[in-house]
Amino acid sequence: MLTTMLKAKLHMARVTHAVLNYEGSCAIDGELLDMSGIRDNEQIQIYNVENGQRFTTYAIRAEEGSKVISVNGAAAHLASEGQRVIICSYAQYTEAELDAHEPSLVYLQEGNVVSHTSNAIPVQLA
Repeated sequence: MLTTMLKAKLHMARVTHAVLNYEGSCAIDGELLDMSGIRDNEQIQIYNVENGQRFTTYAIRAEEGSKVISVNGAAAHLASEGQRVIICSYAQYTEAELDAHEPSLVYLQEGNVVSHTSNAIPVQLA
């Protein structure tokens, strides 16, 4: 049996571009891709914090150090420049892999600058 788990997350990224006339995808600063472990052409989920839209696309590499988060193609209707998004990727793991699994979490602040990283989501308090 395989279990689908969170693999990587870019938390509170700021959309820098929304390009409707592009063939699709989401361009992400190559340094952020490498730090998070999200691979070129990997399926990603994008959750728009500003309007609640949730959609699936794939990651492509933007210039390293550019801080670019560009939502392209039809998805440009779902996220606009300046909006905050959460970008996640998921992977399937065997029972044997689950005990050692830790997601790669990258937390961003203004300008898509990394504030910190983690491998565990904090426990939600009541």
